[in-house]
Amino acid sequence: MPDQRFQPFLESPLQHFNLAAEAQPRRADGRIWSNELANLAYVVLRGDTAEEGFARVVAEVTGLALPTSPKVMSTAPQGVLVWTSPDEWLLITSRVRARQWMAALDGRFAEEGLFAQTVDSSGGLTSALLAGPQHITVLRHLGVYDFETIQPGQAVSTVLGKATVQILKLEDDAVFLVFRRSFADYLWRLLRRAAQPYGFAVCQLEARAGHPLLGLLAEPRHDAVPA
Repeated sequence: MPDQRFQPFLESPLQHFNLAAEAQPRRADGRIWSNELANLAYVVLRGDTAEEGFARVVAEVTGLALPTSPKVMSTAPQGVLVWTSPDEWLLITSRVRARQWMAALDGRFAEEGLFAQTVDSSGGLTSALLAGPQHITVLRHLGVYDFETIQPGQAVSTVLGKATVQILKLEDDAVFLVFRRSFADYLWRLLRRAAQPYGFAVCQLEARAGHPLLGLLAEPRHDAVPA
């Protein structure tokens, strides 16, 4: 009799594009380079900065300082913490670490009587790298934000086409786009079409030690499923 046990598996929302087969080493040739950072963890953190102890608990558990103003994000080798509203943040890290952090945060919130919570949104979001000397020009084709004003270390939320996107600027010649899984197919096709005049290529993503997002590629993307 066949095994009837539930056997979950993890799949990227862009899996059907088979980007791995198309990917090539990134080169400084003037093209637009992009690829998906698949299967990272996205945790929505809600709380009140006016409550004594909230920011301290977040920093003690994650090692990331809690941003308290728009456009600000905290970065470290273990991930990124992005300000999204006065009482909400987005935490991006590996899925294994996210589960550990969520359990620790919720436990500490309860112990200290804090009105705060974590929500795992990993199944609803994904990220993509957009790099190259013309990457800002490509963004201008798709949205009305003053993209050239975004400085390294900043994060903004805007609309590209019809999709809401968070843009994380971690380095000079690239941005990381965070968007909903339901818009992944639409946004990927939109980016490719807008980048076509400048040359578009799918780049191989290599883990970069110490990098807040690329460094996560070297870590397990999910917990092992028991046999």
